[in-house]
Amino acid sequence: MTHVVDDAVQAGPLSEQAESAALDGDLDAASLLADQAILDGDKRGAEVAAAVLAQRGMLGDSVALYRWAESVDGSVSGFAVAALLGTGGLPQAQAQLAAFDRAVRTPTSLSTVESLVAHALHESVTGAPVAALSQLVQAAAVLEPHAGKVLLPDTPSALAGLIALHLGQLDMAESAVGDDSTRHALLRAWISLQRGDLAAADVPAQCPRPRDELFAAAIAIGVARRRSDLAGLLDAWPRARDAVIAHPVDLFVLQPLGEIAVAAARLHEDEWLAPRLAEAEDLLARLDRPALWSVPLHWFGLQAAVASESPSAAARHAAALSTMARSSRYAAALAGCARAWLRVLAGDVQVDQVVAAARELRAVGLGWDGARLAGQAAIRTADRNEMTTLLTCARALHGAPHSADESPAPQLSAREIEVAELLVGGMTYKQIGERLFISAKTVEHHVARIRQRLGSNSRRELLVRLRSLVAGQ
Repeated sequence: MTHVVDDAVQAGPLSEQAESAALDGDLDAASLLADQAILDGDKRGAEVAAAVLAQRGMLGDSVALYRWAESVDGSVSGFAVAALLGTGGLPQAQAQLAAFDRAVRTPTSLSTVESLVAHALHESVTGAPVAALSQLVQAAAVLEPHAGKVLLPDTPSALAGLIALHLGQLDMAESAVGDDSTRHALLRAWISLQRGDLAAADVPAQCPRPRDELFAAAIAIGVARRRSDLAGLLDAWPRARDAVIAHPVDLFVLQPLGEIAVAAARLHEDEWLAPRLAEAEDLLARLDRPALWSVPLHWFGLQAAVASESPSAAARHAAALSTMARSSRYAAALAGCARAWLRVLAGDVQVDQVVAAARELRAVGLGWDGARLAGQAAIRTADRNEMTTLLTCARALHGAPHSADESPAPQLSAREIEVAELLVGGMTYKQIGERLFISAKTVEHHVARIRQRLGSNSRRELLVRLRSLVAGQ
């Protein structure tokens, strides 16, 4: 690495070499070169280092470097506004934005991008998210001629995609993230995951940047969860756990954090996520709980509570979603589904409510979640006609045809549901018994009762029926 610095000294200013290294994707070399530039009093070196740290997910340290760069010549950074908001510093971000607006700047396209990004992210927290999205789309258009030539903490396209995701606008999010960078490819994979298009949710085996690795790990574990692949979930868990540990909580990673939290609840590994989720809630509280950024985290919190069978936690997240239901159609859909989930968990299956909530989820791009709600409600009702309606709804949302000669399943007990989920996940009777603290023989008895209730004549037929019923739990 010293050799890299020596070559850079001979080639030109260290800050320029640092920026070039960062644009080439070598953040380690960029950091080293930028540090040397900072020691020489080069303001640009600090700006490069700040952008690199932001790309690594270290927004707090990024702010400190932007502040130092400002101290060199009295300039004011708009990108510091984004970093401050990302770490929950609302008053500081507002003061920074006011100073940025008062400052005299050279009217270049890049200064226009900086202004649009700063105002958009502030608007996303305190104002109208749709206006924020519009500003970021404009910034991406202004930046287009400079694509790949300038170093930024994050691209306007990626930020626009995130806001569109938080609004439940998956098509808009996909159109926003168009280039082939790893950052954008992962966002497209995340969008595919939310849609339930698991074949398109492909990720690298390892990403060098902690922010990218967090998204990749969340996608991998989300795919396993949606496939009811318990073995795959267990395999993906260590990567997700390590990614959570390596990346500080900030405003822009709440969705992958939530996805991993659901898996942690399913695997009884909640203690790894509890501190991070507490940090996330504290961050949102310091930002006055903006609906745009809060809604998805509460939705994932509800899913985690369902997975861990915690009605009190589910009720808390459902109440939070209800208070934000008017902020967008997306929030209203999630709030309606949360209410339906609470009733289902209590054994009160209101078919019309469940079907309406499930279909509304499909309307905002979350068909898999809607199918899961309908499938789980079908397991918990004893009325065969209601069960037929709910299974038909679940299959339609999954895109699977309904066979009229398939008889619906009778109601399964809570223990039978647990056994069914683990069986679908690929566990043996012995493994299921160890997980549920019962004997393998008892598991065998539960499976026999489930098979009898479902009218299944073979193990293969049983698993097919169970996968349909469990609906991705």
